[in-house]
Amino acid sequence: MSKHHKILIIGGGTAGIMVAAKLLKTNNQLDIAIIEPADTHYYQPAWTLVGAGTFDFKKTAKPMRDVMPNGVTWIKDFATGFNPEGNIVQTESNGDISYDYLVVAAGLVMAPELIEGLPEALEKGVVCSNYTDPEHTWEVIKNFKGGNAIFTQPTTPIKCGGAPQKIAYLAADYFQKNGLKNKSNVIFATPGSVIFGVKPIRETLMDVIHNYGIHFKPFYAPFKIDSDKKIVYFRNAAPEENKCVIIEDNELGEKMSGDTVIEMPFDMLHLAPPQTPPKFVKNSVLVNDAGWLDVDHHSLQHNKYPNIFGLGDVAALPTAKTGAAIRKQAPVVVDNLLHLMANEAASNHNYNGYSSCPLVTGYGKMVLAEFDYDSNFTPDPKLKQMLIFDSSKEHWRLWMLKKYGLPYLYWNKMLKGKDV
Repeated sequence: MSKHHKILIIGGGTAGIMVAAKLLKTNNQLDIAIIEPADTHYYQPAWTLVGAGTFDFKKTAKPMRDVMPNGVTWIKDFATGFNPEGNIVQTESNGDISYDYLVVAAGLVMAPELIEGLPEALEKGVVCSNYTDPEHTWEVIKNFKGGNAIFTQPTTPIKCGGAPQKIAYLAADYFQKNGLKNKSNVIFATPGSVIFGVKPIRETLMDVIHNYGIHFKPFYAPFKIDSDKKIVYFRNAAPEENKCVIIEDNELGEKMSGDTVIEMPFDMLHLAPPQTPPKFVKNSVLVNDAGWLDVDHHSLQHNKYPNIFGLGDVAALPTAKTGAAIRKQAPVVVDNLLHLMANEAASNHNYNGYSSCPLVTGYGKMVLAEFDYDSNFTPDPKLKQMLIFDSSKEHWRLWMLKKYGLPYLYWNKMLKGKDV
C-alpha cells in the first residue's frame, strides 16, 4: 500500500465520503485515500425515529465498503497523530502516511465519563440515549408507566443540537396516545437559555411544549447521575449572570442542594452524552483553545496550514453539527482543493454557516429549522414544490421528508457526490 497520497482524508463519515465522491466527479484519476477504521457506516439522523419505534435500526446501517467511492484507497486504520510541517498523518498499523493535501473529517466522540455516573447509568434500565443505543430508548419509552420522564443535554457541543428535544416531543406524543399523559411529567432540561436560537422556530416549539404540557427548564446543566437512587443532578448554568433564579418545583419532586444545585428524581432519563473531538485531534497542533479543528469559518481552510481543510463535526464552526451543514460545507472544500491543485488561492469563502435541524414534534409532524451563522431562518425555496410554504410550522409533509425523503437523498445523492 502506498505511503503517500495526493489527497488524504481522515474519516469515512458523511463529510469524508462526500468530499471524496465530489472530487472524483471532477477528476476520476485523483489519488485519494480515506483513513477509516469502522466496518459500518450509519445514517444517524434516523436514530431519533428508531428511538420512537418508527424506523428500523437495520436500515440505518450499510457496510463501509459499500459507501466508499470507486477509485478511493480505503486505509482501514486509526489515525493517531499529525506532523503538519512534514505533511504526515500517523496511523496505528500503517505507520506514517504523507500527503499533498489533507482533509480532516474525523467527527467527534462520545464522552459519557464527563457526567459523573453516566457510563454506569447507560447500562442500567431506564437511562437511555439515542446517541448510543436508540433501540434501547424505544424499549424504555414503551415500558414507561408514569412519573418523571426527563430529557436533557450536556454543556458540550453535540451532534444535532435539536435531537435531545425531538425525542422528548415523540415520547410526550406516545404517552398521550397511550393514556399516560395524566400520570407523567415530561421535562426538557437544557443548559441553554432558550429552546432554539432561531426566532420563528423557537415560537413554534414553545407552542409545542405548551400543548404537550412539557416542563421546560432552561439553565439546567446535568453533571451527575445516581442510577440506583434514580436522581439526576443539575447546576444552574448561568448563576453569575443572574439570568434566572432556579426554584424548586414540588410537582417534580425537585430539591435544592446548596445555592446552585438541583436534584430531580426520574422514572426514565434520556440524554445526549457529552461529546468531544477525538483525542488524536484534540492533542494536536491543529486545534483552537477548545480542542476543535481550527479552520476559517467561510473557506474551511486551516488557519495555519493552507494545505489542510476541515469540515463536519470536528471543525470549530459556530453552527450546528449536522449532516445538512456538511452538505453545504463539502462543495466549498472541494472547490478550494481544486483551486490549490491548480496553483491558485483557496478563494471560495461561500460557507455561511448553513445548517438544518429537522425537528420532529410528534408522530407525523415536523418543523424544519434551516439557519446560518447569524441565526437567520433560511428555508430552502424547493420546499414550495412540496407545498410547504412555511417550514417553521408543523407539517405532515415535513415528516414524510424526514422519514422517507432524506434517507433516500443521503444514500443515493449525498454519499455519491451528487448535488442535493
